[in-house]
Amino acid sequence: MTDRPEHAPLTQFAIVDDRLIVGGRTPRDLAAIAGGTPFYAYDRAAIGQRLATLRACLPPGLHLHYAVKANPMPAVVEAMRPLVDGFDVASLGELRIALDAGMPGGEISFAGPGKTDRELAGAIAAGITVNLESAGELERAACVGGWLGITPRVAVRVNPDFELKSSGMKMAGGAKPFGIDAEQVPAVLARIGALGCDFRGFHIFSGSQNLRHESLIEAQSLTLELALRLADTAPGPVQLLNIGGGFGIPYFPGEQPLELAPIADNLARSLPGVKARLGDVEVVIELGRYLVGEAGAYFCEVVDRKVSRGRTFLVTNGGLHHHLAASGNFGQVLRKNYPVVAAERVHGGPREEVTVVGPLCTPLDLLADRVELGRCEVGDLITVLQSGAYGYTASPHAFLSHPLPAEILV
Repeated sequence: MTDRPEHAPLTQFAIVDDRLIVGGRTPRDLAAIAGGTPFYAYDRAAIGQRLATLRACLPPGLHLHYAVKANPMPAVVEAMRPLVDGFDVASLGELRIALDAGMPGGEISFAGPGKTDRELAGAIAAGITVNLESAGELERAACVGGWLGITPRVAVRVNPDFELKSSGMKMAGGAKPFGIDAEQVPAVLARIGALGCDFRGFHIFSGSQNLRHESLIEAQSLTLELALRLADTAPGPVQLLNIGGGFGIPYFPGEQPLELAPIADNLARSLPGVKARLGDVEVVIELGRYLVGEAGAYFCEVVDRKVSRGRTFLVTNGGLHHHLAASGNFGQVLRKNYPVVAAERVHGGPREEVTVVGPLCTPLDLLADRVELGRCEVGDLITVLQSGAYGYTASPHAFLSHPLPAEILV
């Protein structure tokens, strides 16, 4: 075996008799519940524990919202509802899931740069806060509200003049399709007042998947400063201030979990001044991946084992059509392996170096490249960890017309 850096310690799931346990159930039990492989399993207790840890660490009075796009499985969203203070959605489909889960419309916000009039109508009718992404969207929202006879609830999504450093995906700073450039916001705020919309506040989201607390602290501090400046030109009180999220989880070798304490300390120092300036403002942190990413696992089954010119391949019934992110084709520039284990030989037994691939006729269908696993035979289960966010819904299920994977919450 070659020496290679280890993934961050993965402690969210128990290991019993060298078998991975998700939601208190063994891999074979999970497969039976799912009706076979492949499938995603999400651990209800792990999600609850993550929320409890956050609540205990972050300053009181800070609101937590779940970004439904991270995992919109209805059962997951329904389980999340009593644990968070609101939902953030990015489509009419997600909006319906959020409402079906029982979240009041007043606690839901809707972001996205291309909202159609149909989506705006659904949001306005349900009392959702529309995060405006452009001056044109404001005009359309006001027009739709007029058709419905309902005053739209709106917030301004701001594209700041700074970015979240070391972010896996930068959502702000420079020219972006997301939000309204900070220097253009005062004019939009004046127009909100002229149109008579129900102004709620600001949404300032800089980036995602960040593991450096220093970068998050800097971005949050700049976000709060910007919000206070913009509030001076607002058409009414700032009732809602969504400062985004960006909290990352470790995926790849060498990465370590995010340190929460310094972030919490900075927010505890900053929020009293914000509330002194803005009054009874609801300050929101919006998180998706951080809440559910580590609570999910993807299971597939070995259907063939072969050796090609000295290299061992495990061919499974899962692949990039089910888990595009793990294949490296969802934003990775240089492909790295997600943490992958043999579900029933996590640590023990004979080890070997293998490449795990799926059944698709493309070399892109790669789940793990030259990883050390417990020896697997046909019928054994492979598990891709860190799969609770942007797994199922971010994948091209129709590619080559294989069956869909199941999803279960246990």
